[in-house]
Amino acid sequence: MRRRMKDWWKRKNGYRDVLSVSLPLVASMGAITLMQFTDRVFLAHYSIEAISAALPAGIASFAAISFFMGVANYVNPFVAQYTGAGMHQRVGAALWQGIYFSLISAALLACLYFVSGYLFRLIGHAPPVQELETKYFNILILGAGLVVAGSAMSCFYTGRGLTWTVMLVNLLGAAVNIPLDYCLINGIGPFPRLGIVGAGIATLTAYLSIVLTLTLLIFSKKNREKFGTWQYRRFDKELFGRLMRYGAPSGIQFFLEVFGFTFFIQMLGRLGATELAVSNIVLSIESLSFMPMVGFHIGTATLVGQAIGRKNPHEGVIATSSALHITLVYMVFLSILFVFTPEPLLRIFAAGQNNNDYGQIMHLGVILLRFVAVFCLFDSLNLVFSGAIKGAGDTRFIMWTIAVLSPVAMMIPSYLAVEYFHAGIYTMWTILTLYVCLLGLAFMLRYRQGKWKKMRVIEEVPEVAGAPWTLAYEARREPK
Repeated sequence: MRRRMKDWWKRKNGYRDVLSVSLPLVASMGAITLMQFTDRVFLAHYSIEAISAALPAGIASFAAISFFMGVANYVNPFVAQYTGAGMHQRVGAALWQGIYFSLISAALLACLYFVSGYLFRLIGHAPPVQELETKYFNILILGAGLVVAGSAMSCFYTGRGLTWTVMLVNLLGAAVNIPLDYCLINGIGPFPRLGIVGAGIATLTAYLSIVLTLTLLIFSKKNREKFGTWQYRRFDKELFGRLMRYGAPSGIQFFLEVFGFTFFIQMLGRLGATELAVSNIVLSIESLSFMPMVGFHIGTATLVGQAIGRKNPHEGVIATSSALHITLVYMVFLSILFVFTPEPLLRIFAAGQNNNDYGQIMHLGVILLRFVAVFCLFDSLNLVFSGAIKGAGDTRFIMWTIAVLSPVAMMIPSYLAVEYFHAGIYTMWTILTLYVCLLGLAFMLRYRQGKWKKMRVIEEVPEVAGAPWTLAYEARREPK
């Protein structure tokens, strides 16, 4: 057993390689999660209306951004496969297509500012909550282009497996966000007391600092020379089209997944303010388990993408198995924590709240964390296996799986449960748990079919004896 563990540690794409790529991404996702988590803790201490508005508005803005983020994040498999194939200057070209896409995204997303009031009136939460939801949403959506640009630019490093840089940049963003968040929400020192508006401003300031830092790093002299980060800045119609061909299904999948989850949150809001508040709190705690695992999702996609670029899919199998082993151990530990010690986690949000009101939230929260303990295990299957097949280019299957399961297994059942059967919060969380379990099983079965091993998102360049790939590539592009 010990010898087998040692072999898995040392082998190519074994535990050591997966951890070296994924742990910085886990820390990066942890930094982003920490920003969101502290936002909600500070707002929970500020007022019950603020915490009730924060998650629905935040999820709604994320749903709007999700398609564009999904496409921008797909720069990662392009960078990974170009890196694996040794086509380094195509990395710069792929990066620029992601930057162009983020500029288009910023303009489109800003238009949602003009319909936000109608959107939250349609959802139908209490008027004081609606007003706060609209304010928070408007701030986040006006700066949404920064989020998309940061996603695309981070792929320059994550796709090459240089994830420590992304970790440090995201930690810088958290270091900007958290103290500014506290000051702007509560009016500390020279800062005005802005409540949920202050939370939105602090979040956008953090993302601006991330984008500016990535810009300085990416366009350094070394990167300009090796990867053509400035030389290959032109709009490449063929490469941009390929990014859309593979990235658009990824973006649609991400949008459908987030939209389905957003719909679920809004239906929870129809059960009552207490049910919405406790669900917001439990989902904020759940994000501590889910968001760091997104680091292993991206890490798996990176290592599989590089293996595909090298035309060695077996290394992708090893990377996927290694990531699965690690994430399952982590999720089992968290499941035990959620089942046996839920109260300390829930008390983090208790400060400033009425003891009688929060007593009911504590009672419901303890039970809801048991649901989380069940479905977080299946989230391991979901994130690792979807990352593996996505890194190879199997984005259409992921899109269609979400397109079917999100409405059939979550949205329609949750709507019927609330509007027709007048079901309670436990029924709603049972629906969510079943949905997550089905996703994990679907992606596991697709991975085991092995079709991803024959996929590739980058162009095939014919080998020319004695010539670097750049000459062969240009020769292939010349008209006959």
